[in-house]
Amino acid sequence: MTDAPLNVGIIGAGAISQRHFEGYRHAGAHLAAFAEPHPETRSRRETEWNARGYADFMAMLEGGEVQAVSICTPNAFHAPAALAALRRGIHVLCEKPLSLDLAACDEMIAAAREGGAILQTGHHLRSSPPVQTAKRLIDEGRIGRVTFMRLRQAHDWGGAPEVRGAFGSLAASGGGTLLDNGCHMMDLARHLGGDVSSIYARMGTLKFDIEVEDTSVSNLEFRSGAFASVENAWTATGWEESFAVYGTEGALECSNRLGKPRLRFVNREFGYSQWGQTDETWYDFATSDNAHMRGVVAFVQSIQQGTPVVCTGEDGRESVRLVLGGYESARTGLPVRW
Repeated sequence: MTDAPLNVGIIGAGAISQRHFEGYRHAGAHLAAFAEPHPETRSRRETEWNARGYADFMAMLEGGEVQAVSICTPNAFHAPAALAALRRGIHVLCEKPLSLDLAACDEMIAAAREGGAILQTGHHLRSSPPVQTAKRLIDEGRIGRVTFMRLRQAHDWGGAPEVRGAFGSLAASGGGTLLDNGCHMMDLARHLGGDVSSIYARMGTLKFDIEVEDTSVSNLEFRSGAFASVENAWTATGWEESFAVYGTEGALECSNRLGKPRLRFVNREFGYSQWGQTDETWYDFATSDNAHMRGVVAFVQSIQQGTPVVCTGEDGRESVRLVLGGYESARTGLPVRW
């Protein structure tokens, strides 16, 4: 354990990297350097972050300036950057997905173990106060045995006529909304409901002229026997992130669709009267929109204080496995079972 500032780096200085920068600043870490191949973005971030920018992440890693890095590149570059860092004993917070190649995920996990480094997957929803509260209530048995879940992350790119950046490219991203949004939902499903035994998925490219899917629906079956429905889309209106968990003794529901996210908890201990009329408890959160920052802070705490990793490399691998199963199911029209 140490209170000394942690020297960190960021690989990839696009939009999501700002959340990591803010998280490190909040955690008291020092951004020593970053890597970004595009000269204009690199120059802008050097001014904004007051840090040295490298065109090549290997040069940054070999410079010995950083003890930990966030990987915020397009998906195709996650594994090479992570492996290069982990094999040098540098801690890694990798944006999801770790990789679309399960063998590469295994390499990353092994490299972290062999190098004594932490590998955290950037599934930030685990650090969301509504999710943390829901997880606690489920673990305490407050809703009984989980029977069914609904999970949804959907948007319309802020009304833009085109998909942003490299997200529509199969080579750069590896997939569309099932990967981009569904990866988070698959991790959330496992986090709240346990291991998954099968997936059946359908998807299509219904709005945008892109190489990947913009709409998907997946059905999950858990090893416990519970079910889940997962909806992801770039063809929605506005922005929605929601989850609902139903159990034998109660339910948990949370959505940002109609404003600030609030968690609704209904439990038999409060009693039922009739349809649509139940006693309930509402949870409000002052920082529910800072999950990315909280995840970065948790990463720093794991390094400096030895606290449990909020979302491990193994967790990240499992979300990838479920997404890949979804693609296989959509291709064949059949469920994929494990």
